[in-house]
Amino acid sequence: MSGSTDYDYLLKFLLIGDSAVGKTCLLYQYTDGVFHQSARFISTVGIDFREKRILYTSGARTHRLFLQLWDTAGQERFRSLTTAFYRDAMGFLLIFDLTNERSFLEVQNWIEQLKFHAYCETPDIVLCGNKCDLEHLRVVSESRARHFADRHGMPYLETSASTGKNVEKAVEVLVERVMARMETAMDLAALPGRRGRPKRFDDVDGHNIKTINAKDSRACSC
Repeated sequence: MSGSTDYDYLLKFLLIGDSAVGKTCLLYQYTDGVFHQSARFISTVGIDFREKRILYTSGARTHRLFLQLWDTAGQERFRSLTTAFYRDAMGFLLIFDLTNERSFLEVQNWIEQLKFHAYCETPDIVLCGNKCDLEHLRVVSESRARHFADRHGMPYLETSASTGKNVEKAVEVLVERVMARMETAMDLAALPGRRGRPKRFDDVDGHNIKTINAKDSRACSC
């Protein structure tokens, strides 16, 4: 952590999903606002990340957020490397390819990995059906994907890294869910009867949550 005070909260998000579903393209579309053709043909080796600063308003307060978005490799040979990053991530964009049946079927396996490796068994996840611009190649219907997401308590968005459709919205939804969890944690920490417990964002609804990185000491009691 540097001495800079140009943000209030540092949020770390992970993009996960099978290889070639468009994670890297989606990440570049979000941070740069462009579709990188070269990213379509280069598989991520291990893990990489990009950054973006945004403003988040909750009630009467506006927070300056520093997002770190980590792009993980989908290939099996990199799983032991990328799963090491799961526990430090505060939210996940779980991405599959609407034109690839197998990538959708593998979503269940990715969820099971998160249950085991993430900070709790019910981490904040937004499910993204990518490549919605390729409607003529679609093999996974919106109703089928949405039913799956509802069954697992996840928001579902159909995105296009090519056109930018719903890319920013997907991140916004994840930010809202993570910030809501943080605010709940802070509210619970202020309840009577918690005196003497460590001042951490811990044990919310029975789950163990990582301490939040906060630059603004007034907004965080940790």
